[in-house]
Amino acid sequence: MRWAQAFGDETPRFGVEGTGAYGAGLARRLRGAGCTVIEINRPNRQTRHAHGKSDPIDAEAAARAVLSGEASSIPKSDEARVGMIRTLRVARRSAIQSTTQISNQIKGLIVTAPAELREQLRPLSNQALIETLVAFRPGPITTPMAASKMTLRSLARRHQYLGVEIATLNAELERLTQEAAPQLCAIKGIGPDVAGALLVAVGDNPDRLRSEASFAHLCGVAPLPASSGKTTGRHRLNRGGNRQANNALWRIVIGRLRWHQPTKDYVARRTAEGLSKKEIIRCLKRYVAREVFHVLVAQTELAEAA
Repeated sequence: MRWAQAFGDETPRFGVEGTGAYGAGLARRLRGAGCTVIEINRPNRQTRHAHGKSDPIDAEAAARAVLSGEASSIPKSDEARVGMIRTLRVARRSAIQSTTQISNQIKGLIVTAPAELREQLRPLSNQALIETLVAFRPGPITTPMAASKMTLRSLARRHQYLGVEIATLNAELERLTQEAAPQLCAIKGIGPDVAGALLVAVGDNPDRLRSEASFAHLCGVAPLPASSGKTTGRHRLNRGGNRQANNALWRIVIGRLRWHQPTKDYVARRTAEGLSKKEIIRCLKRYVAREVFHVLVAQTELAEAA
C-alpha cells in the first residue's frame, strides 16, 4: 500500500488474479483500505506460450490489463451471509458424497456377505437397513459372519452420524438463504440448496453484474455465436461459467417440466417448431436466469433503499 501510494494516488487500482481463491485475502485487505480491485483472468495459452511464465511477467500482464481497461470485472464479495452459505455448502457437499460412498460400500458388502446374512438384509429398504445394521451385536470377531456384522455396523453408524450432520447443515442453509434472499427463495422450484448455489455464484454484491446477459454468461447459459463464412445465425452451447449455478438452473427447469403448466405449454410449442428437448431445456435455463437476475436486482435495490 505504501509503495502504491508513493506514486501520488491515495486510492490506487489493483489487478488481482484468483480473487476467489489464493487472492481472496489480498483482495479483502485492499477493498478494506478503500482501493479498487479488478479481477484478472489467467492469460490464455497462446499469450503465455509466446511470452513465457514467471511472477514478474504475470504481474506486468495484470497491470497492463487494468490500465488498458481490458480487465474490468469487479470481484465477487462473500464476506457476509453468502460467505457463510459457501462455507456450509462445502461441508454439506462433502457429507453427501461420503454418505453415498458409504451406502455403496454397504451394498457391496451385503452382496459378498455370508448367505444367511445376505438373505436377511437384502429385502430391507435403505432406512430400515441402516437401523438394522446399527443394532447389530457382532460379538468376538472369530467368524466371517461376525466380521461382516462389525464392518456393516461401523459403516451404518457413520452413515447415521452423517445424516444428522446433513440435517443440521440443511437447517442452517435454509435459514441463511431465507435471510439473504427471501424473494429468491419464494420462486417456484427454488429450495435452499438451489438458492445457495445461485447466491454463491453472484456473491454479496450482485450489483457488480451489469445486465441479465452478464448473469447468463456467469451461469453458462448464454448461447455463443458459432457462425462461419458459410453459415450465419448459428449458436453453440456455452460450456463455461459457474457449473454449480448452471446445475441449479437445470434443476429448476427439470422440476418445472413436471408440474409447471406454462413450462409444459412452452415445451409443446417449441417441440412443434422442431426443437429437440436438449435445445428446449437450454432456452428454459436462459429464461430462468433472466427471472432470477431481476429478482436479485430488485432485492439489491430494496436493500439499498432501506
